[in-house]
Parts: sequence; C-alpha cells; structure tokens
Amino acid sequence: MKRKKNKTPDSYKEERKAGSFFQMLLAWFVIPLVFAIAVLLIIAKVADVNVIEKAKEWTASVPVLEQKKESSSTKKDKKVLEERVVAMKEELKQKEQQLMDIQEDLKKSNAKNEELTLAQEKLQAEILVLQRTNDDSKKELGQLVSTFEQMSAKSAAPVITKMEDAQALQLLSQMKANTLASVLEKMSPEDAAKYTALLAK
Repeated sequence: MKRKKNKTPDSYKEERKAGSFFQMLLAWFVIPLVFAIAVLLIIAKVADVNVIEKAKEWTASVPVLEQKKESSSTKKDKKVLEERVVAMKEELKQKEQQLMDIQEDLKKSNAKNEELTLAQEKLQAEILVLQRTNDDSKKELGQLVSTFEQMSAKSAAPVITKMEDAQALQLLSQMKANTLASVLEKMSPEDAAKYTALLAK
C-alpha cells in the first residue's frame, strides 16, 4: 500500500496564499469593475445615451483605426498621383509628336533650301554664260564698227540699210560722230530720217 504524502506546513501555506491572492483580486478588482460597468449602463439607459454609438466614436479616435482612415486617404492620394502620371505621359507623347512634326518640317525646309541653292547656282552659271556671250557680242560689234569705220561712207551706207533695224541701230550707235554723219549723208533721205529717229530714242 502506498502511503499518502502528508502536506507540509509550507505547502499548505503556499496554497492558502495563492487562494487568498485570487480571492483578493476578485474582491478588489473584478467585482467592483463589473459593478461599475453595470451602474454606467443603467445611467446611460436612463440618460438616453446610445452606448454603441459612443463606442464607435471612441474607436474612431483610437490611433490604430485612424491609421486605417489615413491609409484610405493615402489610397486616394495615390490614385490622384497615378492619374497625374497618366496625364503627364499623354502630354509627353503629344510633345514628342510635335517634335517629330517639327523635325519633319525642318527636313522638308532643308530639302527645299538645297533645291533653291541648286537653282541659284544654275542661274549664276547661266548669267556667266550670258555675260561671256554679251562680252563676245560687244567684242564682235566693236570689230564690226571698226570695219565699217574703215570703209568709205559710200560703201557702208547701202550695206547698213540692208541690215535689220536693231543690228543697224547697234552699229550706228557705236560709230564716231564724223563717220556716222558721213554714212547718213550717203543714204536715201527716207533711210537717213528713219535711222536718225531710231538713234534719237
């Protein structure tokens, strides 16, 4: 047979202390708290105060719950920022398109400028050719005038009257005054009058 262990006076004192501690906690803290809550609920009912609404208001002021509200406002801010980013991307796209259009216009302008430059160079070359031709014509005219001045007025007059008026006029306008007078003298009065009138213009 097993013997029952006898409780020592120390263990018995410990059990009593533990029991008395819980009794004291119950007596001094839990019961008064329950009583106070019951009294407050009765007062709230009599004062027509909605305890549930007050509890919601109280929980709204709790920092943890405020953080949740803040997170919802943060979500709104984030949405606004995202919308702004989208708008800015769209604006950037439009600016890039405008830049591409400007570059295209610039290319066209450069091509047109090159065409104009080529046309200008061609015209300058033609002007040079015309100037040389003009210089050659002047030289030829000078030689022709010199030849006619060496001829007698009697021989030169019939040749000049058979030329075209413009050519005859060029020749006569380049002659010396004495030679011109002699040549006009040897022409018929009608031809002399015609060339004199042309020279006077």
